[in-house]
Amino acid sequence: MTSILRHFAISAVSLAMISGCVATVDSAPTTTVSTTKITVPLASPPKAEQALTLNQIMANPDWMGIFARGAYWSDDSQSVYFSRQAHQAPIRDYYQQNITATMAEQLELSQLHLADQRNGVVNSTKNKKAYIYQGNVFIKDLQSGDVSQLTRQNDAINGVRFLNNGDLAYWQGNNIFRLHQTTGMVEQIAAIQMVNEPQKTQDPSSYIAKQQHRLTDYVTLQHNNDKSREQYRESLAKADPTFSAQPWYLGDSETISEMSLSPDGRYVMLALTDKNYTWRAEHDIMPNYLGKDGYIDAVPARARVAEDAFPGQRLVLLDLAEHTKKDITIEGLTGFDEDVLASVKAENAKAQGDSYKSEKAPRLIQLMQDWEWNQSAMQWRDTDNQLIVMLEAVDNKDRWIARVDLQKGKLVTEHRLHDDAWVNYNYNQFGWVTGTDSVYYLSEESGFSHLYIKTAAGKVSALTSGKFVVDNVTLSPDGKYLYYRANKDHPGSYNVYRVEIASGKDEQLTQWFGTLDYSLSPDGQALLLTASTATHPDELYIQAIGGEIKQLTDYTSSEFKQYPWQMPQVVAVPSNHGAGEVYARVYLPQGYDAEQADKYPAVVFNHGAGYLQNAHYGFSGYFREYMFHNLLTQQGYVVMDMDYRGSKGYGRDWRTAVYRNMGHPEVEDLKDGVAWLATNANVDAQRVGTYGGSYGGFLTFMALFNEPELFQAGAALRPVTDWAHYNAPYTANILNTPDIDPIAYERSSPIEHAQGLQKPLLIMSGVLDDNVFFQDSVRMVQRLIELEKPMFETAIYPVEPHGFVQPSSWLDEYRRIYKLFEQELK
Repeated sequence: MTSILRHFAISAVSLAMISGCVATVDSAPTTTVSTTKITVPLASPPKAEQALTLNQIMANPDWMGIFARGAYWSDDSQSVYFSRQAHQAPIRDYYQQNITATMAEQLELSQLHLADQRNGVVNSTKNKKAYIYQGNVFIKDLQSGDVSQLTRQNDAINGVRFLNNGDLAYWQGNNIFRLHQTTGMVEQIAAIQMVNEPQKTQDPSSYIAKQQHRLTDYVTLQHNNDKSREQYRESLAKADPTFSAQPWYLGDSETISEMSLSPDGRYVMLALTDKNYTWRAEHDIMPNYLGKDGYIDAVPARARVAEDAFPGQRLVLLDLAEHTKKDITIEGLTGFDEDVLASVKAENAKAQGDSYKSEKAPRLIQLMQDWEWNQSAMQWRDTDNQLIVMLEAVDNKDRWIARVDLQKGKLVTEHRLHDDAWVNYNYNQFGWVTGTDSVYYLSEESGFSHLYIKTAAGKVSALTSGKFVVDNVTLSPDGKYLYYRANKDHPGSYNVYRVEIASGKDEQLTQWFGTLDYSLSPDGQALLLTASTATHPDELYIQAIGGEIKQLTDYTSSEFKQYPWQMPQVVAVPSNHGAGEVYARVYLPQGYDAEQADKYPAVVFNHGAGYLQNAHYGFSGYFREYMFHNLLTQQGYVVMDMDYRGSKGYGRDWRTAVYRNMGHPEVEDLKDGVAWLATNANVDAQRVGTYGGSYGGFLTFMALFNEPELFQAGAALRPVTDWAHYNAPYTANILNTPDIDPIAYERSSPIEHAQGLQKPLLIMSGVLDDNVFFQDSVRMVQRLIELEKPMFETAIYPVEPHGFVQPSSWLDEYRRIYKLFEQELK
C-alpha cells in the first residue's frame, strides 16, 4: 500500500499544478507554431539509472506480473474468486482468497464445480442459488453451503431461473423444463420447434383423389383410420394430465435469438431473427499462409458493413397456459414510423443526382445489445408478470424502454432516447426497483450518461446530474440504493457512489485517484475494487461501506514496481476548433529543461477504438505503449497521448462529434495538441511524428493525408483504410451505411485521401487480423503505388491477429517505429 499512496501524492500534486493553470494558444496552427512563453508548469520526470530497452518492454509481459482477472464475490461475501493466466498459456488457473487473508489458494480441478459461481439466480427467499457449470445445472444451499448437481449430460443447458413458487426452470436449446420442488418431477413446459406445423390428414380435394376414395374402399378405410388416430391422440393429450405440453410450431423461416420466461412460468417472450441472415458471406475469408498442413487455409471472416444487411428481430409472446401466440408489433414505439435519415438521404441525393437511389423502408428493431453489460434486454418484475424490454432501432437513432401488455400483445413506450447521430452502445442499464413498480435506467438525454427513475404513474426523476458520466449501476440487495461509478472530480479519475432512491441523497464511497471498477458484495456491505493508478497496474482491493480501503492482491512484480516509471501529466489542451478543452497525457524527457535553446522532438500517440478513454489517471490498457513512451522520453522525446473527439468519458457531444465525419475533428484536435506542445513543452513543431493502431492507425493516415505539414512521419498499425470494409455494428452507428450515406464514407475513409501523402509512412498489419482485415492494408498499398508515392514502407506479420500475441512480433513492430522516428525527427 505504501507505493500506492506514494502514487496518490504524486498524482495529487500534478493535478493541482495542471488544473490551476491552463495554456492558451492564440490562433490555429498551420505550418508555423506560436512560440508564446510557457504558461503551464510541468513537473520533471523521475530519473532512471538504467535506460529501458525495446527487448525488455516488448518481451513476454509476464515479467510485469500475472494479474488477477475476472474477480467476483463469494456467495457469503467473505472471499473473492479470480483467475490468473500466463501470457499465451492455453488454460487459466482459478483462485479463492478470503478477504482477511494475504494469500490466495489455488483451486484444484476437482473443486471447480463446487466453487461459488459468478453468475446464477437466487430464489425469492434468498436461501438457494442455481447456476450452470460446464452446461449442467447445480443448486447451492446458501445457508449450509451444500451443492447438488441436478443434471449430468453432454447437451449444454442455456439458462436457468427460479419461479415464484420455488420451482426451478431451465432451458436447453428451444425447450423449457420445470423441476417441481415438491416431487422432483421434471416437466417439459415448452417445446418450441422452428419448423412448419405437421399437416393433419386432409380430406381429398382433387378430382383424382376423390375418385380414388369413391372407388376404393381400402383407401377410404385407411384415411378414416388416420383421422381417428389423430383425434384420439389429441383427446388423450387434453384429458391425460401426465402428458407434456403440446409443441409450438413457429415456422421454418426464423431462429430464436433470445428467450425469457416469466416468474410464474406462464409466459415466454421470444426474439426471432430471419434464419437466412448470416454474419458472413461465402467470399468473406481470410487467408492463413502458415496453415498447420503447409497449405493456405481459408479462415472465415465477418461481413463488411457494405454488405451486412441485418434484418432486425421480431417479438413473439407465448402463453403456455392457454397455448396461444401473440406477435408483438412495433407500432407501440414512439417514432417507429419516422424517416430518421431523411436529411441524410436528401444531402446524398443532391450530391449524386439520379445515381442515388434510397427509399424510405420500414424501421427495424432488435433487443438492445449494450457492449458493456451482460443483463438481458427483457426484464420481468419478480413479484408478478410485468415485463419491460429495451429495444434499439437497427438504424441506430432510437432506443426504447417499453412495457409489454401481455393481454393485448402490445408495446407501450415508457422511455424513448433519440439521437440524430446515434444512440450510445454503452450506458444502457435498466431494471425494476425491488418491491416497487418503478423502473431505473441510464440515459444520455442530458448530454451525459445519468441515472433516472420512473414510477408507474409516469413521474421521472433524475437521480444524478452534471457534466460527468455514470455507469456500472447496481441495485442494493434491499432495494434502497443504486450504486454507480462516475468521473465527477475529473474526467480521468473514477470513484464509486450510491444514491438513496427514496430521498435522492447521494454519497461518495471511495476516495481513489485513478481508475477503478467495482462489484457490490451479495450482502451489500462491501465493495470489491479492481483499481489502478497511472504507474501501477490493476490490483484487487476491498472496502467496507463507510470503511477504509484494503489491498487484497499484490501480483505486480518487484521488477516493475521498483522501476521509476514516469507518471504522465494529464493536461487540458485548449481547442481552436470549437471543442473547448481536449485532455491529453504528456510525458517529458528526462532532464527536461523548458528554457533550453535546442527544442525537443515529439511523438503523438493516437489510441485505438475511437470510443475509448486513455488520458486518465489509471494504468493504461496500452501497457506496452506506456513503457515505449517512457523509453522515448529517455531518448529525448516529448510524448503526447490525446483523447481526441469521439473518445469515451466526456459525454454525448464529444462522442458524436465524429458523426458522418470521422478523421476530421480528431485531426483538428491533434493540430491543437502539437501547438500546445510547441508553446508549453519546448517542442520543435517541425520535428513531431505520430503513430497508433486500429482507429489510431486510421487517424495516422488521415493526419498525414489531409494535414501533410503537421507531422514529419507516421506509423499506422493494423489500420482501417476504408470504412466500407469494416464491420456493421461499429461503423453503421457513426457513418450510417454506404448505400444510404456514401458521402460520409468517402469523407471519412483514408483511401479516398491518399493523394495527400507527402511524409514518410510506415504501414504494419497482421495477416490473420479478423477485425481490421489485412486486405485494408493491401488495398492502401496498391493505391499508394498507383499514386506514385515512394515515401511509404510496409511490414507484415503472418501469424498475428488484430491484437498481436507473439513478443517477437511486438519487438519487430516497435523497432521499426522507433527507427522511423529516429531517422525523421532527429
